[in-house]
Amino acid sequence: MSSPAVAPSPLPPLPQTPEALAALTPADWQAASAAEPGAAAQWMLHCARMGHADAQTILGQWLLNGHGLARNPADGLAWFLKAAAQGHPLGITMAGRCFENGWGTAVDMFAAANWFRQAAAKGLDAGMYNYANLLATGQGVKQDAEAALQWYRKAAAQGHAKSMTKIGYFYEDGRVVAQDAAAAFTWFEGGARGGDFRGQFNYASLLAARGQMDEALDWLRKVPLTATPGYKRLVGEQLLQSPHPAFQAVGRQMLDALPDAAAS
Repeated sequence: MSSPAVAPSPLPPLPQTPEALAALTPADWQAASAAEPGAAAQWMLHCARMGHADAQTILGQWLLNGHGLARNPADGLAWFLKAAAQGHPLGITMAGRCFENGWGTAVDMFAAANWFRQAAAKGLDAGMYNYANLLATGQGVKQDAEAALQWYRKAAAQGHAKSMTKIGYFYEDGRVVAQDAAAAFTWFEGGARGGDFRGQFNYASLLAARGQMDEALDWLRKVPLTATPGYKRLVGEQLLQSPHPAFQAVGRQMLDALPDAAAS
């Protein structure tokens, strides 16, 4: 028997004055985000046009995803830029993501790095992480692994799981820091427990190397819950080469769940 459908949240009243807009509570924003998508998008558009940076950033994301509105990355970027002009850290980061990935604009890694640098300077962990990624690879900025590690550490100090995983790679490879397997293990564990699928896979691999097979298998099974299709393909094929049948089975499940699995 299927569960009854959950009714969308009722929308808060449309704010008609700047004072009413400023008086919206976190619960109001949560209710608006959980409302029926079409109505929620019109409510958010109204608030965005009134100049609210949070609304502008949310609306930009919805335009990227096609949530309640026709997908329009160019308009999404325009709203991110409006929020960024007000100094909104997430709006700044999302502007960078658009230039990094070519969402609504041509790919421009120099522009992406500039936006990520600003978001990082404002203390946003996602901005720190994205800026560190470009520093580590030399995209849009001069390659600087030491600076990248510093930004990953700052983001990790805020609990950013993906940054914890990246730090684990530095210790595993002996890049910038001395090679330290114990430190890599600790950082991968932090990334795994924080929900990063790459951290989960690396942590599982190190657990398996220590002979903790049951615990490793538990973490491997978490990977496909949030991993990208490309990562599931990569590690799925690796797991098929494992001498352990249970690991092979997880790899096969990852590959079979890919969108094109039926056609392959």
